[in-house]
Amino acid sequence: MSDRSTPRPLDAIDWPPAWPRVLDAEFGPPPEGDYRARPEDFLVEEALDFVPEGEGEHLWLHVEKRDLTTAMVVKELARLCDASPRVVGYSGMKDRVAVTRQWLSVQLPGREAPEGLDEALAERGVRVLEMARHPRKLKRGVHRTNHFRLRLTGPVAADEGLAARWERLLERGVANYFGPQRFGPDGRNLQRARSLLARGWRKRDDRDGMLLSAARSFLFNELLAERIREGSWGRLLPGEVANLDGSASQFRLETPDPELEARAARLDLHPTGVLWGVGGAPAEGEPQACEARLAERFPGLCAGLEAAGVRPGRRSLRLRLTDARLERGDGELWLAFTLPRGAFATAVLRELMVHPTL
Repeated sequence: MSDRSTPRPLDAIDWPPAWPRVLDAEFGPPPEGDYRARPEDFLVEEALDFVPEGEGEHLWLHVEKRDLTTAMVVKELARLCDASPRVVGYSGMKDRVAVTRQWLSVQLPGREAPEGLDEALAERGVRVLEMARHPRKLKRGVHRTNHFRLRLTGPVAADEGLAARWERLLERGVANYFGPQRFGPDGRNLQRARSLLARGWRKRDDRDGMLLSAARSFLFNELLAERIREGSWGRLLPGEVANLDGSASQFRLETPDPELEARAARLDLHPTGVLWGVGGAPAEGEPQACEARLAERFPGLCAGLEAAGVRPGRRSLRLRLTDARLERGDGELWLAFTLPRGAFATAVLRELMVHPTL
């Protein structure tokens, strides 16, 4: 529970933040560019590692939505099924200005889907690709990956140096920043989180935990930025908590040996950073010292998260791009790549171009 008895400091937060790019040291700043000028320029497909069983009280729908948020589709599906939005499940929140494919579920015990459900959804910009029954509700964060296909326009599309930057990302990995959408327009979610944590977090003020998430994401990005400036964002330091690529497996390294360093060099292992919460972080040595400096710089956010009872976690500092392609043709430039859940395509784009929202 939140402790509201002692006001916490109101941390100074500069916005927009000056989080460094990884590639600027080698290539200089990237050119300007644009993306998702229209929804068809930003294609996302969510992938589960299981399929519905074919029976049960939950109806699962594989849908393609255009220019709609996931929350908007959830609300419309609940209305059409005469159900509460609370019984509608989804795994990931998908952007509005995009064409995205994802699964949703709605609990319909003892009854069939309303007649004409797929046609009614289609009228609202949601195409039903598949429907199946399953015994359980679709839970948040159970999808395995997201596959992106993005069209870039503006000066970046003609940049002769883009291919070299792209190849370097494939070789070195991508800094795993939380994307700007996590913080709201002009960082307003973060500013609200700062004020709420200073006076004491209460669930009624942040029912879906969005503000707690904004604060933790900001702290992680600040930590990652420091590791990039130090040149250690892709190296395993003594005392590091390492993440096995493509999995949730994490383990502490007392002293990395040559074999582990080689695995990190080929993106099989990644260093991690703390997602702040009560109980501190399991890192040791210099990684732990880096996290301690974070608490010194932002005591209000860190103490507020601890008082709110948030459990600590770890997040990889680096991402490997898979299924990656750069496609040129007919004056167009497309990027395609797959990221694990929780990763942001904007973290990739900010290394390749300058855009106001990146």
